[in-house]
Amino acid sequence: MLSVKKLASAAEAGRHQREWFADLRARVAAGEPLAVVNADVPHEIFRAMDIPYVVSQWWASVVAAKQRSGHYLELLRRRGLPDYSEQYNAVTLGSAFDPDPESGPWGGLPKPSIVVGDASGDVTRKIFDIWGREPGVTFYPLESAAENEVPANWWELMPHRWEEAIGPARLDLLTAELEGLVRFLETTTGRRFRESRFREVMALVNEQEEWNRKTRDLVARTRPAPISVADGIPGVMLPQWHRGTEWARDAARRFHEEVRERVDAGDAACPGERARLMWIGRGLWYDMGFYQRFQDEYGAVFVWSMYLAIAADGYLRYGDDPMRALAARFAAFTDQLYTPPWSSEWYVKEARLHGIDGVVHLVSDDPRGSYFTARALESAGFPVIEIEADNVDARTYDGDAVAGRIGRWLEDTVLPRALTRAAPAAGPGPR
Repeated sequence: MLSVKKLASAAEAGRHQREWFADLRARVAAGEPLAVVNADVPHEIFRAMDIPYVVSQWWASVVAAKQRSGHYLELLRRRGLPDYSEQYNAVTLGSAFDPDPESGPWGGLPKPSIVVGDASGDVTRKIFDIWGREPGVTFYPLESAAENEVPANWWELMPHRWEEAIGPARLDLLTAELEGLVRFLETTTGRRFRESRFREVMALVNEQEEWNRKTRDLVARTRPAPISVADGIPGVMLPQWHRGTEWARDAARRFHEEVRERVDAGDAACPGERARLMWIGRGLWYDMGFYQRFQDEYGAVFVWSMYLAIAADGYLRYGDDPMRALAARFAAFTDQLYTPPWSSEWYVKEARLHGIDGVVHLVSDDPRGSYFTARALESAGFPVIEIEADNVDARTYDGDAVAGRIGRWLEDTVLPRALTRAAPAAGPGPR
């Protein structure tokens, strides 16, 4: 497995994450409540109420990086539960059944007293239902609504015109559910929700995402790319799990400043950049060296992942009603990433913005609109290769076979296309 270079800001974020998790374990050991929440759940409420929480998908990524996902999936099998479906949340559920939990990564995940998930699919809902059957654990579900009307260019509307983009019915529903979540947390934890603190959290999140937007735009317009996604994913995502804190806002600013310094100094992820690649899908957590392999061998640099891009376009929400603005942040979150044409039009926009030469698309058993994403990109002129694997279940992944397929695709399709695009036009006429 190839080693992954780290920006100083990403390394600092990694150190902070370890310190934070050690402190969280100590707080829970001292009797504080712990919530395990889905990534699409509004974490800002827990932040405002100072309730310790762990994101299910973040924990699964740590487990996969430590090559331990197979162990937790085996624990599911022993209980007669599926080990091959929605592994991103199932791995974390498996940790609840570990007879020796402290042997897990970073000392293990403490037992939660609260789990919160959105019902974005039948499998996800069932996983959290099983959590809620464990002694001492309560599950609070959030609905996942849909809307027939799809806004054009939603990424332009969302910061200020989110009511128009999402629609009042969806916002009414999620706002009411979030108010119910607040009452539930106050009752079960004894913590008090203060709107003044909540407004501070919401303002800090907007500041953080403004920095991420600047960084996204800087990477998009810089040739050769100043960083690859191997640098960018930890640089943006670790602070994202701490949204609503001054540390996270400042970390996003440091990340931007470090990328800006690299641009000003002419530093590049791959000085001999020959092609710019887009990675669509969740991070390949058990093989993060994957992304660097192709820039070393082919000069093909992964310059785009959804993590920095959705931070730039998917979170900014301004308005006088903070709870409704928070509902607007998450009411259509799944649509933005996975539901066409919300998602497919956004991926095409981002591919054009970043000057992409080829798209590598990770397709799992939970595809969520992957067919339409690939077809939209191909129709817009971007070559797409699909990899069928789960991002936290290494059993589904043959690294050498995948690398061979992508290598041949680069040689036969992407690099000739990139060379043609970069070549000056023959003769005096326009290209």
